[in-house]
Amino acid sequence: MDTATASAKPAAAAAGTQLPEPHTGLIDARLMKIEEVARDTKLYTFARRDGAPLPPYKPGAHVDLHLPNGLLRQFSLVLPASSNPESYTVGVKRDENSRGGSRYIIDEMKVGDEIKISAPRNNFPLVEDAEHVVLFAGGIGITPIWCMAQQLNALGRSWKIYYACRARADMAFVETLEKLEPKFRHLHFDDTGGGVLDIAKAVAEIPASAHLYCCGPNPMLKAFEAAVSGRPRNLVHVEYFTPKEEAAGQESKLGGFWVELARSGEEYFIPEGQKVLEVLFQAGVDVDYSCELGICGACETKVISGTPIHHDSVLSEEEQATNEKVMICCCGCKTERLVLDM
Repeated sequence: MDTATASAKPAAAAAGTQLPEPHTGLIDARLMKIEEVARDTKLYTFARRDGAPLPPYKPGAHVDLHLPNGLLRQFSLVLPASSNPESYTVGVKRDENSRGGSRYIIDEMKVGDEIKISAPRNNFPLVEDAEHVVLFAGGIGITPIWCMAQQLNALGRSWKIYYACRARADMAFVETLEKLEPKFRHLHFDDTGGGVLDIAKAVAEIPASAHLYCCGPNPMLKAFEAAVSGRPRNLVHVEYFTPKEEAAGQESKLGGFWVELARSGEEYFIPEGQKVLEVLFQAGVDVDYSCELGICGACETKVISGTPIHHDSVLSEEEQATNEKVMICCCGCKTERLVLDM
């Protein structure tokens, strides 16, 4: 993870109020270009206001956009970066069921608008020297996947992409993709292809040594994870844009335990219905965070003792099972006390 993760400033806040936006380490940027690439999908290119190069990144990285309307949203970078990129390009698809971010960007933002963005973070890194890489994308999940495909192609690596959309009009970069040799791509349209992409069939044909990546809507990701369940976990890579599952039931409840900060010795009770992140922030503890949904990795914290309940979509099942680290924006706890390396 890049070290420029936004850090929240301590502030007093009433219980139940929304966390203020983090501000430390942000980049003053300007929207330089908007390009339509599919139905309800556009690319947005940002550059620094002072014209200086931006921090470098690798395929799979994302940035936080601090929108003028007060919302904070994460978007994957679409184009491979040079060592000193002059701009960042993200893809945004209008989602009428979203929490407002995509609608605001597409309906309100225009070239010339000024905005604060974070430096890139990468929870979905590409293994660039893999023997063979197979990429799966669905809908707007193409954004990090297309960045990977371009990088692999530029390096002359062995790779293939499976990209599924409801219709051809919804497929970003479709004309460029169709120009690739068939060995590099399989494009699937639900309205002409007999329903959704058969991921299990596709995975069954992939060599056992290949690295597999998938990003898309949750039903696609669940189908992908089921199809690759028998493969080594170090060869399987998944990124969620929305929480993998909602907390439900007694086992998944938030709150009702103590949190101890090992470095300072401070202790805080987490009431039921509240999150560790909220309580620490209200107490004035300097806390790194971004999405508040367990999908960005900004609030990852080392666990000293206690048994957390994981609700994030960043850590793998193996990482969660070790209980060595946790996302404090969405975790619960099975034990009465959770000791964190803070």
